[in-house]
Amino acid sequence: MPQIILENVTKRFDKFVAVDNLNMVIDDRAFITLLGPSGCGKTTTLRMIAGLESPTEGRILIDGKPVFDAESGINIPPDKRDVGFLFQNYALWPHMTVNQNIAFGLENLKWSKEDIKKRTEELLDMLKIGEFGERYPSELSGGQQQRVAIARTLATRPKVLFMDEPLSNLDAKLRTEMRTELKRLHKDTDSTFIYVTHDQLEAMTLATRICLMKNGLLQQYDPPLTVYNKPANVFTADFVGNPTINFVSGEVFAAICPGSSFTKGGTPIDPDKVTLGIRPESIQLASGGGVEASVYSTLPSGMETILRLQLSHGQATQILTSVVFGDIDFETDTKVSVSFNVDKILLFDRATEALIPDGRLQYR
Repeated sequence: MPQIILENVTKRFDKFVAVDNLNMVIDDRAFITLLGPSGCGKTTTLRMIAGLESPTEGRILIDGKPVFDAESGINIPPDKRDVGFLFQNYALWPHMTVNQNIAFGLENLKWSKEDIKKRTEELLDMLKIGEFGERYPSELSGGQQQRVAIARTLATRPKVLFMDEPLSNLDAKLRTEMRTELKRLHKDTDSTFIYVTHDQLEAMTLATRICLMKNGLLQQYDPPLTVYNKPANVFTADFVGNPTINFVSGEVFAAICPGSSFTKGGTPIDPDKVTLGIRPESIQLASGGGVEASVYSTLPSGMETILRLQLSHGQATQILTSVVFGDIDFETDTKVSVSFNVDKILLFDRATEALIPDGRLQYR
């Protein structure tokens, strides 16, 4: 299996910079998600690695061999890079059966009929679509078509599988099911998966590492739980997590929670120089002795309830989102006490918006 290396990769479309000096190492057998809002450069990055788009500058290496080098003029075409593609539209041949769709690429590679039959049956079994072999795409559900598209892509045993938002056409329940199947498939195939999505939940649940981009620039490239618990900056913290993180200025937090102080490596920080990032699950209901809050609104869903809480002290007021697990609900304007898990609260430099790695909140 190959390691993929991107060195100083830049892509410009006239004056627009789609990807700006991207450096990244994709380890062999990794499941990488390219995550970010529309226009951030994630699909362009995938297309450059695959060979569907040529970078303006930089180098790309697969398995130690350059497949693109701007200075040397190397640009290996996609069909020579030993990769497979799975896109948003399944692109199945409507006049071919499931078996024929899966076998099509193998026939072009001149595989023997016996080997094609064996590989097709193996993939039908792996994707749990064995009973649909003689059906046509129009006779299948969206999820079944998705499985056929995956089987066809895997048929030639590509070293790297590229996926560009392949689940976006499915309903919510089916997306959850297919995420489970893709994660299992990654383990079973022992391949490297590179997956484009704007859905942070997909990125969190599928990836071994998330590559989060904004305006063509890499924001963070780390395992999902590192991105969640130690986001590199305000943008990353805000983009990853549902419900979204709460941001509170240092002065307001110090006002609504008297006695609060902020330190960096033990050295005090002025409250007006920090922004606090507080995940909803770090705001907990307290039986007593906490900070008084008023319930602004509730969104119960059975397993959990999302609370919007209003905290006030003097002229300072802040509405924060909290998550309470269990089938609990509150009347609007109910008074409650809350506490904060200070070990999980993040401090960001207000000027640069970067995480303060050794920043800490203390309050009583």
